[in-house]
Amino acid sequence: METITLGGGCFWCTEAIFKDVKGVHAVVSGYANGHKVNPTYKEVCSGNTGHNEVIQVQFDPAIVSLKDILEIFFVTHDPTTLNRQGNDIGTQYRSGIYFESEEQKAVAEVAKVAAQDLYPSAIVTEIVPLTSYYPAEDYHQDYFANNPNQPYCNFVINPKVSKFRQKYAARLK
Repeated sequence: METITLGGGCFWCTEAIFKDVKGVHAVVSGYANGHKVNPTYKEVCSGNTGHNEVIQVQFDPAIVSLKDILEIFFVTHDPTTLNRQGNDIGTQYRSGIYFESEEQKAVAEVAKVAAQDLYPSAIVTEIVPLTSYYPAEDYHQDYFANNPNQPYCNFVINPKVSKFRQKYAARLK
């Protein structure tokens, strides 16, 4: 198994997408690379902790490569908006890849260059070492699956997940 930590805006959205990917064994929403030890959601949302809303994706590289994970990452959020995804604004929504090895860093840098062809604006995704990670509170885990009728899920997450499922049908569980 391998693990990569990704920030692509609201972790409810990114978690819902990666839960569907063949070869992904676990996706855990959390907070990464801030200065506050064991932050709460409220603290992270304040923008004062330095943390980013992220997901940790545990995957089997024999089934799905890191390259494939990062391709999905780059097409399922807007990596060209600094500290923002849609109406979610703040440093906690920045686009980021948090690597755990030099190999992951190299794959991430190549993936970022390849993804640039998809966007007219420059990609602002940070690619930096994972320095800290804290799982989010339990109610954030599997949020989309557990709250399908919540308005944010209906109007923001569901269209993203539907578009992803259509485009990547061959890569779904």
